[in-house]
Amino acid sequence: MNLTTRRTALAGLVLAATLTGCSALADQSAGDNAKAPAAGPAAAGTAQHALAQLMVKGPAPMTGYDREAKFGPAWSDSTTAPGAQNSCDTRNDVLRRDLQHITFKGTSRCVVATGTLADPYTGKTIHFVRGPQSAQVQIDHVVALGASWRVGAAQLTQQQRAALGNDPENLIAAAGPANAAKSDGDAATWLPANKSFRCTYVARQIAVKAKYRLWVTPPEKAAMTRILAGCPDQPLPTDSSSGVVLPDLK
Repeated sequence: MNLTTRRTALAGLVLAATLTGCSALADQSAGDNAKAPAAGPAAAGTAQHALAQLMVKGPAPMTGYDREAKFGPAWSDSTTAPGAQNSCDTRNDVLRRDLQHITFKGTSRCVVATGTLADPYTGKTIHFVRGPQSAQVQIDHVVALGASWRVGAAQLTQQQRAALGNDPENLIAAAGPANAAKSDGDAATWLPANKSFRCTYVARQIAVKAKYRLWVTPPEKAAMTRILAGCPDQPLPTDSSSGVVLPDLK
């Protein structure tokens, strides 16, 4: 190979190497600048997915609200709610579901005399004894009845409202002071102090609202969205979910 030929071959090799390097750098640059894929829609069966289906609307006035007149007698067993008409009032049904180490008054296995509550709202353990101190454990409406009136319950039938007030999915045994602090608050104004329960709590509210076709207010949806961002796979509970379904009277 003469000198001219060698110089031509060497120049070709240098050019090829240069082009290869540029190609690699271009590929790397494209990869560095590529945007991460956008998050897809929430999976079906999750609380996030159900929240996206709820109507968003401002709250209606409290005009006409009367708890007993509009929702029926408290803890009635004569409703169409899941688990109703089992010869035990709703309050004792929920105590029987949510308390541990239970003893009963009498032989019917309905009236809870004593038990222990791992309070989901505060994370504390509360010992329940029926009597003057039993208010330490109360039954909370997850979607408060007053709050429900402002977001669609006023348009429900009397039968539907009675079911809403006694639906096990909408009821949780909780510390009395926490229940009192919540009052008629929604997720925008009150959340459990126990942060580890907030995803479950918000999912329960969404499930109840979906079941009874209640809407969410803009601040309420924003609060729910913020909580569920930390638990995007939180499942939407159903009537048969653990922690919702009532135990048999056996």
